[in-house]
Amino acid sequence: MDTDPPLQLRVFDLNCWAIRYLSKVRQERIGMIGDTLSQEGFDLALLQEVWSERDYCELKQKLTACYPYSHYFKSGVIGSGFCVFSRYPILDTFLYQYSLNGYPYMLQHGDWFCGKAVGLLIIKICGIIFHVYVTHLLAEYCRDKDAYLPHRVVQAWELAQFIQHTSKGADVVLLGGDLNMHPGDMGIRLLRGWTGLRDSFADADRFEGCEDGYTLVPANCFTVNKELQPFPLGIRIDYILYKGLSRFVVKCDSLVTTTGTAPGKSIPYSDHEAVIATLSVRRGEEAKGSSGSNVGPELVDVVNEARTEVRARLHAAECQRDSNGRMASLALLLLLLQAAMGLSSLVGWDTPQPFPKFSSSLLSLLATVVLLLSMGLYIFHTIEVRMLQGTEEQMRLALQDKLSSM
Repeated sequence: MDTDPPLQLRVFDLNCWAIRYLSKVRQERIGMIGDTLSQEGFDLALLQEVWSERDYCELKQKLTACYPYSHYFKSGVIGSGFCVFSRYPILDTFLYQYSLNGYPYMLQHGDWFCGKAVGLLIIKICGIIFHVYVTHLLAEYCRDKDAYLPHRVVQAWELAQFIQHTSKGADVVLLGGDLNMHPGDMGIRLLRGWTGLRDSFADADRFEGCEDGYTLVPANCFTVNKELQPFPLGIRIDYILYKGLSRFVVKCDSLVTTTGTAPGKSIPYSDHEAVIATLSVRRGEEAKGSSGSNVGPELVDVVNEARTEVRARLHAAECQRDSNGRMASLALLLLLLQAAMGLSSLVGWDTPQPFPKFSSSLLSLLATVVLLLSMGLYIFHTIEVRMLQGTEEQMRLALQDKLSSM
């Protein structure tokens, strides 16, 4: 087996930006993506933000001949947006939805309704078991005041733990998706350090595409340049990560990104650039990191850094929970006082009414609305507090276990 030629695998990854009724020229771009996948004949295509199942069905119908195996992951109110097309049989699938996913009151972003998750597919190619993961983490809307940073760190931790606990029977681990993190960000350092995953851009023998592998670039006509002001050349937030296990070695022969306008077209595939990796897999000596991550000072530092971020958000969430609890209590007290005054009138007590009937009804309505909203937010922040407490404890125990086993 050691002398066998390596298995070549071509992987296509793209955030398709296909939001029904909102994304520009969505149907035309979905058609372009389908045409490219059909012509290029990749082994795997990992797509995110295919929010409409109808779009997935159209792609599936177009690609059945080239990709006889596919799967669409369903999650949240409007779905996960993940779909995968494969030339090889998909043996099993599983979806894990992240415990924290933004805030329901930030309606302008809508992340909370999307059900951000990680999808797992188990695929067997030439006798080699691949565990393929596709994900999309919370977006970063403001670099300087990133309200979602703690939740994104929690998602990165859960993703790392999910990969660690589900990949034990794999020969090769492959992760693709829009991680919404720069290469040096805390979350990506935590993910790669904990799992031992390798970055296809950093390790590629050959690279072709946007400078520094950027996947959000100002040359793309769909990109909101205002969001890229701190980074005039672009940012890299879409990744293909991998590692070999069970004496399999994975190497990235080449990495390509699209560069704005699609070939022969006047528009790009998406507001993101596609990432295309050519990987070679061969049996050899035990792969580096196959038994898990190596605990060094850098990994200890990044885990502690993540714990600090989680604890800071935990304190803020506890304050918000308590504030909403007090607001709900005050609204409930006001409603009870009004109910008591109403009952006193019914039993004939001659109690003067401090408000006219209309004002009293309006006040009751306002108090009811405040009570419902405050109770909803109290429940949300209570759940958030529990999830943050659980994550911080997981990090502490996991790091303690790693250090004690050294």
